[in-house]
Amino acid sequence: MGPARKVLHVGLISGTSMDGIDAALVYFGERSCEVLASQTCPYNDNLRQHLLTASRNPKQCTVDDIGMLDRRVGEAFRDAAVELLDKSGIRSAQIAAIGSLGQTLRHQPRATHPFTLQIGDPNVIAAGTGITTVADFRRRDLAVGGEGAPLAPAFHYWLWGDSAEGRAVLNIGGFANLTVLAKKPDNVHGFDTGPGNSLMDAWCQRHLGQPFDSDGAWAASGTVCEPLLDQLLADPYFRQPPPKSTGFEYFNTAWLDAHLAIAGAVSAADVQATLCELTARTIADAVSAHAGGTMEVMVCGGGAHNRTLLDRIAKHLPGVRLSSTEAAGVGPDWVEAVLCAWLAARCIDGLPGNLPSVTGADKPAVLGCIYPS
Repeated sequence: MGPARKVLHVGLISGTSMDGIDAALVYFGERSCEVLASQTCPYNDNLRQHLLTASRNPKQCTVDDIGMLDRRVGEAFRDAAVELLDKSGIRSAQIAAIGSLGQTLRHQPRATHPFTLQIGDPNVIAAGTGITTVADFRRRDLAVGGEGAPLAPAFHYWLWGDSAEGRAVLNIGGFANLTVLAKKPDNVHGFDTGPGNSLMDAWCQRHLGQPFDSDGAWAASGTVCEPLLDQLLADPYFRQPPPKSTGFEYFNTAWLDAHLAIAGAVSAADVQATLCELTARTIADAVSAHAGGTMEVMVCGGGAHNRTLLDRIAKHLPGVRLSSTEAAGVGPDWVEAVLCAWLAARCIDGLPGNLPSVTGADKPAVLGCIYPS
């Protein structure tokens, strides 16, 4: 009998920037993982604009809009999985499951009736790939009293938690979340610190017509407006104790514009510099307040490529080493996609995917629903 064949999983996710789908083909060991292939599949401009309009203007978003987008995003996720496998030369029969976080349209964990909405019909993914698909990871955590986010800390602990004293993982996507690692899962903490790239990206799109500020060059050209920064930092979210999560429902261009109306005239470049400093300060303040003794912060997400942002974070965290998750085995652009693959594997094995100490849930829970091929 030959050696046992590796069990493989695919992870799919699109973040709050809504620019495309990150896809990763992953092999999981006992407490390790290997990314065998990965790629980003951009949304076409029409779909991205529809998603941005629906998510940023929820009162104008109809049931028909949601149904149509659910189908189109499902098709885009399906195509991303097929393309990933085609390029890697792996047959669908070799994949145990696809884990799809989908596209978040709305996340309101503290509403009177808490809810979270991710779209991207998993039936379309399963039928179109011939691979069992696991999706809808957040809502079970909400059902047992949690925030439904962030979910990444459970994976961070699984992969990097042993011998992890003095270490934290920082994901800087549209929003930033921090995982404070520990040797025991009950001691792991994690939460959204606030805006990551989202406000900077929106401001860059508005004034430069570009989707993001490459390497933070525009922010570096401006000067931080201290009165505006103080005004932004006064938002009560930053003082709210964990567990907590946030998104574009709260920190958005309307939120920024309301503060700018009070602050008065500030140049566009100076606003960008101030937004960059806001992200850096709120991250550093979160590390100082909730991760005392941290010696190393492992960074992933799109913000890991923003040199200006990283320099500002480092300035506020003297004595703390910033490193890329690349050095720990997973490239910074693929940690979230690998998380989705891991959540699928956990669900199929009947194992919890959340950490109550992170989300505030009443108990550990198996996350996700299984859609057979």
